[in-house]
Amino acid sequence: MTETKDLTRLSVNAIRFLAIDAVEKAKSGHPGMPMAMAPLAYLLYREVMRHNPLDPNWPDRDRFVLSAGHGSMLLYAILHLTGYNLPLEELKRFRQWGSKTPGHPEYGHTPGVEVTTGPLGQGISTAVGMALAEKKLAAEFNRPGYEVVNHYTYVLASDGDLMEGVSGEASSLAGHWRLSKLIVFWDNNHISIDGSTDLAFTEDVLARYRAYGWHTLRVEDANDLEALRHAIRLAQLDERPSLIAVRSHIGYGSPKQDSHKAHGEPLGPEAVEATRKNLGWPYPPFEVPEEVYRHMDMREKGRAWQEAWEELMEAYARAYPDLHQELLRRLKGGLPSLPEEPPAFDKPVATRAASGKALDAIAPRMPELLGGSADLTPSNNTQAQGMADFSPQNPTGRYLHFGVREHAMGAILNGLNLHGGYRAYGGTFLVFSDYMRPAIRLAALMGTPTVFVFTHDTIALGEDGPTHQPVEHLMSLRAMPNLWVIRPADAYETFYAWQVALRRKEGPTALILTRQVVPLLSPEKAKGALKGGYILEDAEDPEGILVATGSEVHLALKARALLAEKGRRVRVVSLPSFELFEAQPEEYRRKVLPPGLPTVAVEAGATLGWERYAHKVVGLDRFGASAPYPEVYEKLGFTPERVAGALEELL
Repeated sequence: MTETKDLTRLSVNAIRFLAIDAVEKAKSGHPGMPMAMAPLAYLLYREVMRHNPLDPNWPDRDRFVLSAGHGSMLLYAILHLTGYNLPLEELKRFRQWGSKTPGHPEYGHTPGVEVTTGPLGQGISTAVGMALAEKKLAAEFNRPGYEVVNHYTYVLASDGDLMEGVSGEASSLAGHWRLSKLIVFWDNNHISIDGSTDLAFTEDVLARYRAYGWHTLRVEDANDLEALRHAIRLAQLDERPSLIAVRSHIGYGSPKQDSHKAHGEPLGPEAVEATRKNLGWPYPPFEVPEEVYRHMDMREKGRAWQEAWEELMEAYARAYPDLHQELLRRLKGGLPSLPEEPPAFDKPVATRAASGKALDAIAPRMPELLGGSADLTPSNNTQAQGMADFSPQNPTGRYLHFGVREHAMGAILNGLNLHGGYRAYGGTFLVFSDYMRPAIRLAALMGTPTVFVFTHDTIALGEDGPTHQPVEHLMSLRAMPNLWVIRPADAYETFYAWQVALRRKEGPTALILTRQVVPLLSPEKAKGALKGGYILEDAEDPEGILVATGSEVHLALKARALLAEKGRRVRVVSLPSFELFEAQPEEYRRKVLPPGLPTVAVEAGATLGWERYAHKVVGLDRFGASAPYPEVYEKLGFTPERVAGALEELL
């Protein structure tokens, strides 16, 4: 065996045993997949991918997404060995409080981790968005001789990833969009937690992917590096996304090989010792030979790749100064000058229509704004004027037609925003936020500034009935940490809601919009929406408060008028966003909603959660009904008289 082959074998086994040892020490984890796919990780990070451990955020790096996030130690081991800032001590603290090696990879927490993965199907689906961002940026900014955007997105996916429906939706779009720089490796090990995949997964996966429009290949042995190299070269040459089925053996080299027992539990001391003997690894736990570290260190190569790109960018700046400046601004995430004043509205409009007008004003000044809808464009009003459709034939188009694929839309939007260069948003009905909830949750967990546009926000859908009328959705979204939920009351609040969403960089925002027309507020007063809640109408020495969101703000105003006729002094507070309001100083919040004043909240949704602001709630803790929406509101008690009566009971 040559010296190079010896080093390769040692390096692959170093990945395996770092994973084994970390899982054993933690007494928790998934050793089987890292043991099986160590050769692929070695090949990608040492030979195939252009990346720089010294700058994990280099914009033109190749991306690697470990969709099978349970195998996180595979990623941690390879990042450690190739020179990322992930010292051995952190591997020894796998799955422990405060470590850089949590049970599943977390974006923004560990250097070199591109996406938070673990919920199966989300990684591969998010990667579709990352590959789409690369394709679009290349189409916008590359010029002959200046391929300043030129990188691949590689994914390692498990059987479970390909079983989840979201991956099918996203993969269908990837094939339709011809994302040629997306290459997915399927860890085809025939094992799931319950046992053999034959229990539930017997379809011809490659035939399915060919039907999606993908290029498919097989590698019969995960340990055959030359076969892997050949497959990758073929994938890189094809104009379609590629799925490479890699036949692997979970728990490779251990007594638990090809058993579900190698999946989600430590091997155990006896099996670890046997594996050391089987694979010829004489070293104690966490010891790696120095020659492996020298062989695997990618810092110098990474620096050279990045420096070559920076030199290309300097030449690009001389040849195309305006393009260069714009590309840098977008890669850094800097916002352009956005319109600060809302467009004029001469009559009442639905807030979904007002959202469309806001986009018309913002999109021409924000070229990185990229959006779409899950086949509800005319209903969501998500396509700004002049925003051309994206297609393989028109890759610079800024509008994405996702089809009826809410699951995938959410993940793809996250991938676009994670990649850099774009600010992506997407629309559907609020009731269908349930379909994309995993992606919303991951956006919140990662701090990704995705904007989710949810229209048709209440029982005001009327005739469509309870299947389409959201009830619990508002409060369930508000329960999610780091998601800002904004439900504007009119056209002007809607414009300011977009201001908040686009200026926010620390996490996602959900805009909750009406189908029905709502009256206009004073534009100057509506600017209070920038603080999440504000006094809309007041009285001298108020004796009670009506607080509401969205269309119910106008119901509160009518109830106030009824109470005023009886001599009652009532304040009306518009509270479009709990989260934004809570971010204000306590002094401001207590001024708007003094704790001692009797307060009634009004919202056509679940009452749970309003107790923090109100003593009584006019809400909805049942499903809606099919009828014209004014009748639905009346029958379910959303009338000025009921709201006024609720406050009178407190007074």
